[in-house]
Amino acid sequence: MKTLLTAAALSLIATTSFADDLTLYTSQPNADAQKTVDAFMAANPDIKVNWVRDGTTKLMARLYAEIEAGNPQPDVLLIADTVTLESMAQKDLLTAYHSKEAVAYDKALYSADGYYYSTKLITSGIVYNTGAEKAPTAWADLADPSFKGQIAMPSPLYSGAALIHLATLTGDESLGWDYYAALAANEARAKGGNGGTFKAVASGEKPYGVVVDFLAIRNKAKGSPIEFVFPKEGVSYVTEPVAILKNAKHMATAQKFVDFVLSKEGQELVLDMGYIPARSDMAVPAGFPARKDIKLMAFDPNAALKNAEENKTKFAEMFGDK
Repeated sequence: MKTLLTAAALSLIATTSFADDLTLYTSQPNADAQKTVDAFMAANPDIKVNWVRDGTTKLMARLYAEIEAGNPQPDVLLIADTVTLESMAQKDLLTAYHSKEAVAYDKALYSADGYYYSTKLITSGIVYNTGAEKAPTAWADLADPSFKGQIAMPSPLYSGAALIHLATLTGDESLGWDYYAALAANEARAKGGNGGTFKAVASGEKPYGVVVDFLAIRNKAKGSPIEFVFPKEGVSYVTEPVAILKNAKHMATAQKFVDFVLSKEGQELVLDMGYIPARSDMAVPAGFPARKDIKLMAFDPNAALKNAEENKTKFAEMFGDK
């Protein structure tokens, strides 16, 4: 009997064991991270995913401390922006991987060398209260003196998306730093993150604002008295890219994960979460305009990385240290 019980126990262990493990560091919201991990494990039942979730800044501080100690833990990163991963690529901390799924993506959305791939599009546009006197259609509209004292926006000294937004608009020939000088002259309030900006507009404290798309569109669907505009000049965007660490302990498994999140199955998850999938052959969530009607402004992660500190300093001089 003892022998039979031992055999049964060993059999149970064998059926629930995993051929490989994967460690993921992600800045996705907890529910989204769990959904991503569950779907990947369902598609790959021989793989167990261990994941750590935190904000990108805190995750990177943790990872760099691990690298300094000679013991980095993650195999894969799935974090907020390409600028952070471009920095890692330039420090030779990422593995180049040329995913077969890349053919379905705009070349502007991934590293040409295969160091990182965008998984979604989170754009920044104009939100306005339905009680506002005017309905802006362009970024340039917010620079009009008639909008003075009525604009709220997240600060690039606080928000990563706002820093990328700053790099995008100041790099645009038709806008540039003159545009931000006009916003400063209009006494635009630049403070905190997207959440605070949205609340200011939804409450009517400030009739106009700059926020990420899903925050406005989801709340409008719930009855919030706002409208969201994709400006005619185009929108800035962050893309929650995925990358493989150079010293990944489970390289083949990490490549499987990258392929999965870039595949149609993985991008369906993004759509279900309410974001625009980065993959070109996918639909968009309810409430968004057609993909062809969303114009993405030119963005260079390398230039944004190079100019980040200078951009922050110049912004602080214009708007104050907020």
